[in-house]
Amino acid sequence: MRNTHRRRRSWKRWGTWAIPACAAALLALPMLPERGQASAGITWRPCAGNRHAQCGTLPLPVNWTAPGETFKLEVARRKATNPAKRIGVLLVNPGGPGGSGVNMALDSQFPAELRERFDIVGFDPRGIGKSHPVKCSKRLVDNPPRGLPRNQREFERLVSYHRELRQDCRKHSGPLFDHADTLNVVRDMDALRAALGEEKINYFGHSYGTLIGQQYAESFGGHIRSMVLDSNMDHSLQTRDLAVTAAASVEDSLKEFVRWCKTTPTCALHGQNVLLRWDRLLSAADRGALYESNAPVSADDIISRAYDAFSSGPPERSQLAKWLTTLRIGKPHSQGDTPRASQASGTEPHGRDAVFCQDWQTRIRDYRELHALVRAERAAAPHARTSPEMRKAILSCVGWPKHANNPQHPLRVDPHAPVILLANARHDPVTGYTWALNVQRQAQKKTRLLSFGGWGHGAIGTKCTINAVNRYLIHGSLPRPDTGCPASQK
Repeated sequence: MRNTHRRRRSWKRWGTWAIPACAAALLALPMLPERGQASAGITWRPCAGNRHAQCGTLPLPVNWTAPGETFKLEVARRKATNPAKRIGVLLVNPGGPGGSGVNMALDSQFPAELRERFDIVGFDPRGIGKSHPVKCSKRLVDNPPRGLPRNQREFERLVSYHRELRQDCRKHSGPLFDHADTLNVVRDMDALRAALGEEKINYFGHSYGTLIGQQYAESFGGHIRSMVLDSNMDHSLQTRDLAVTAAASVEDSLKEFVRWCKTTPTCALHGQNVLLRWDRLLSAADRGALYESNAPVSADDIISRAYDAFSSGPPERSQLAKWLTTLRIGKPHSQGDTPRASQASGTEPHGRDAVFCQDWQTRIRDYRELHALVRAERAAAPHARTSPEMRKAILSCVGWPKHANNPQHPLRVDPHAPVILLANARHDPVTGYTWALNVQRQAQKKTRLLSFGGWGHGAIGTKCTINAVNRYLIHGSLPRPDTGCPASQK
């Protein structure tokens, strides 16, 4: 899970969740075409500005349970550079939700060993990118309620806002809005496999793309040759545990930042009590007495700025330390001023809420429940306080219908699937290491965890991790259990 405009670590640093009910729904879905029947379904064309790739569209049902209306799935393919050594296709997804698999396939610098053996194929998941993107009014997207609700009245205002936004997005996006969940995405992915004429696929998913991979392995495990999941989501977690573990991962990254400053003379805060300074800055911001130049700075501003720095690969710790030194404590200012609302017209892509709120049954019912959740976050993260991205995602579902399309459940990999390679950084503030451990516990016989000892959102970027992934994808060789890669960036 990650906003796509932020940098992440991956190969050569290319460039931002009831089993019985789910099982019954899957059994009720119509059968997909067998290999060959859909091989002519993709209309290929040269990709604009990229002579080494093909782009195309694949018509698919908006609603797999009642096929009728269709949308066009956008696809990009870079063929294997050595056809004589070609193994098959490697489907890729960068996460988000909101990341473009098409852009990942076109722009990413995958290792030569993979490019010569695999067709690199990316697709924009339904509702994202060019695949019938979910669109909403800019006026609403740009003007959410500011700050965390402080009472029931403000909570009800948040409920009204998200209900209005949801109805607006449905109006502008059509029926696909109600079918943007990951269970539908994995149906699309298997239809793409069939359209490519492949009996089995290889898959690489990063961040939210790991949820796509996990659920594909549940539903279509027999169609997998190999699968790498980097920076793992844990779809078994209910709302409180999801928020608390996410906050704890940010707290861990903050402590790593403090440790780095203590041992690194070039840190702008070296020699100071960094954690004490951090707490004082947040306290001043809470009082409305913190400034950058003459502009007020909120506690949310500081936490979000740090979260972004910790999430980068490698983390932007030097820049964060320098920025913290520019903040000054002064006289309290009025915190009641509301910035002028944006009156922008038109629509803009905004599929993130549609995906998350249909994949996760995170429905906070009232201010009392929200307050209890915030207290639990603070107990797990007394200095970092929260995961700003996870809190925003959970709050985006306030006011949504009670039941999600794809509610949380423990991972149950299809017994016909191969062993899946999980990878995770030990100090990842976005998809914490505890999530990867829990996913591995849920499917011990079907997963192998490759631990990267470093920091940031993404495990695959060093020689050790790249070699381990390449050996697995090409030769099927898994790293030994309980082994990992050091934090070295070389």
